[in-house]
Parts: sequence; structure tokens; C-alpha cells
Amino acid sequence: MNAEATPMNIMPDWLNALPPLRGKLMPDFVMGDICWFRVGGPADVVFMPADIDDLSAFLAALPEDVPLSVLGAGSNVLVRDGGIRGAVIRLGAAFGQVTQSGDDEMTAGAAALDVRVARAAADAALSGLSFYRGIPGSIGGAVAMNAGAYGGETGDVLVNVEWLDRKGEKHVSAVDELNLSYRHNGQQDFALYTSARFKAVRGDKAKIIAEMEEISDKREDSQPVKSRTGGSTFKNPDGADPEGLKAWKLIDAAGCRGLRVGDAQVSEQHCNFLINHGVATAQDLETLGETVRQRVLDHSGVTLHWEIKRMGEAHA
Repeated sequence: MNAEATPMNIMPDWLNALPPLRGKLMPDFVMGDICWFRVGGPADVVFMPADIDDLSAFLAALPEDVPLSVLGAGSNVLVRDGGIRGAVIRLGAAFGQVTQSGDDEMTAGAAALDVRVARAAADAALSGLSFYRGIPGSIGGAVAMNAGAYGGETGDVLVNVEWLDRKGEKHVSAVDELNLSYRHNGQQDFALYTSARFKAVRGDKAKIIAEMEEISDKREDSQPVKSRTGGSTFKNPDGADPEGLKAWKLIDAAGCRGLRVGDAQVSEQHCNFLINHGVATAQDLETLGETVRQRVLDHSGVTLHWEIKRMGEAHA
């Protein structure tokens, strides 16, 4: 069933109090329709703003006691079966532009897919952003979690980011104000990122494209990219250290490769990925992840931490 056609059960009172908006307000929106795992219950309301002013107006009018969540491409999240209370903001095409700014910078809207940023940089013969070819997701999420892969991460190339606070007021923060670390953004208060500016260096277009193709080939060879998955499930214990412990090695050593809970399975191809083989629930996937964490702890004494963001309530 298409999420936009899902019948509305209960109209939240606060929804009636909002001013006229130009974007889409979608009550009782089934999150499993847009998340990569294809699981997740309904959100009370999903709002897709028409532009930044529309988004600002929504935030300014939203009562402070209404829970507020932000969803990007839906790739690195697990929405629980009970769904999400309050409002969920999902940025659409109006926030997806990617442009070259100056000789060696790129500016991308928060809804722009990471791979699109990599391709735009390659087209402009700009080096340094090719690692985004290997990250499923959007730029807003990349900033929110300091996403990285294949030797690069967002904090290495980010110049500044534009964002809105909970009241809809606009801000710009330089990268050093975000307190970024391995798969972590240290910004304390609510921040809804709307665009980001990146630095790059002039390079040889053919070499940049070849680097991107190599990343793409490595990803397809090593990861279950054609399955219903959510990307890397757990952070590497030693963070960005390329010689440190790898989550997948710990999971494999603990005997978890191929482990199943219902229709949820630890990938045989890359065991830091969980797969929904068709009818797994969010509870199946989360239970499988927690089982893996416990087995790794019992086997190696290492506590794995979720990289996938878990959202919502377990039961309706």
C-alpha cells in the first residue's frame, strides 16, 4: 500500500492548530514504505516541506510538547513496529540541490544523496569527496552521524552547515562547532540540517571517476547492496583507526555469520549487515542485533554499539 494513501486513524489535535503550509502533511504514514529495511509502524504525521521557509513556519508553530524526529533517506535507521509518535520531518526535492561553489567547494542540500554529491564533484574534477560513493544515505544524515567510508569521513571535508533549531530559526555553524568524532556529532541541541558546504581539491576527472568506480566495485563485492538492509549495523570498536578492531570480525568470530531470528538474518556476505528476507519485523531485526551484541560480548569481552539509529516504539 502506498504510504500517502494509508487511511488516517486519529487526527492529532496539534495538527489542526498549524497554519496553512505549502508542503505535504501525511497523517498515519507507514514508515516501512520508505525505510530500506521495509519495516516500521506508522508515524503520527510526516511533513515534507515545500522549502526552507515552509519548514521554518512548521517548526515555529509546532507545540513544544510534540515529539519531533527527522528522517533522511531511510537507509541507516530501524523504525520499530509501533511507529513514531509526534511529527516526522522528511526533506524532499527542494532540499536536494548540489552545486559547485567557488573553485574548490561543493554545496549540497540535506536531502541530496551522498552518491550524487560524489558524482557532482567528479563532474567538476574535484577530488576528496569520492568516499561518498560508498555511503547509502543523504547529506543531512551524513552530517548528523559524521558518516564515512573508504578512508574518508564527513568531518574531513565539511566547511559549514546550515540548520534550523526547534523554533524554526536559521543558523550556520562551522565544522569545528559540531564536535564531530567517529560516527558521532556532538551538537547538543536539536538541529535540523538543511544544507552543507564541502571543501575539495582540484584533480584529474578521469582518476576521480576511476576511484569512484573502484569504491562501487568493492562495495558490491563485499556488501549485500541488493538486499533489504540498513547499512553497517554496529560501529567499529576502535573508531576511525584503520588497524583497529572491526565489528564484522568480532561478529564472525562469535559465530554469528548467517544467524537468524525469523526472517531477519546476519548477512553471509558481510556480517556487520542485517537483512530482511521479506517478512521480518523490526522486533526480529532488533532482537537479532541484540543477540549479536551479547554473543560478541560473551566471546571477546567487547561491547558493540549500534550505528543504525533505532526510532519509535516497540508496540502501538
